[in-house]
Amino acid sequence: MGGFLSSGGKPAIDIEIAVESGGWASETALLTLAERAIGAVVSMIALESQQGGAVSLLFTDDTAIQVLNREWRGKDKATNVLSFPAPEMIVPGAELPPLGDIILAFETIAREAVDERKPFDHHLTHLIVHGFLHILGYDHETDGEAEEMEDLERKVLQTLAIHDPYA
Repeated sequence: MGGFLSSGGKPAIDIEIAVESGGWASETALLTLAERAIGAVVSMIALESQQGGAVSLLFTDDTAIQVLNREWRGKDKATNVLSFPAPEMIVPGAELPPLGDIILAFETIAREAVDERKPFDHHLTHLIVHGFLHILGYDHETDGEAEEMEDLERKVLQTLAIHDPYA
């Protein structure tokens, strides 16, 4: 299932989603949430490419994300979100260049939302924003990078009426 964001002269973003495991809301609800989260990021920052790009979101479970986390990051444990920026390349037949993939694990996100006393949708929205920022090149490996990325996340989420996730 997919959606397309384009308005106000901002770059177009093609959003594709796939649901691989149970527990998640409907594809329509997830696409709406993803469009809202990614749209807020695009409205907040200037993308380097004025033509935009395509992003894929996979809604999966702890088992699947643990395998990916082990294979790609050397960490043999489940995590809430993984992001894989796409290499710069031209894809024949694609309207927009790929930006990357975001993978989200239901059980970990649900557990964190309960533990942190946050609405599930707010936590999921934060993680989509976080994952999309990674795809766009933001990181949190150093204190300075973390401060910049977290500040941007707070600003984006504020536009969506979601409280500071780091408070």
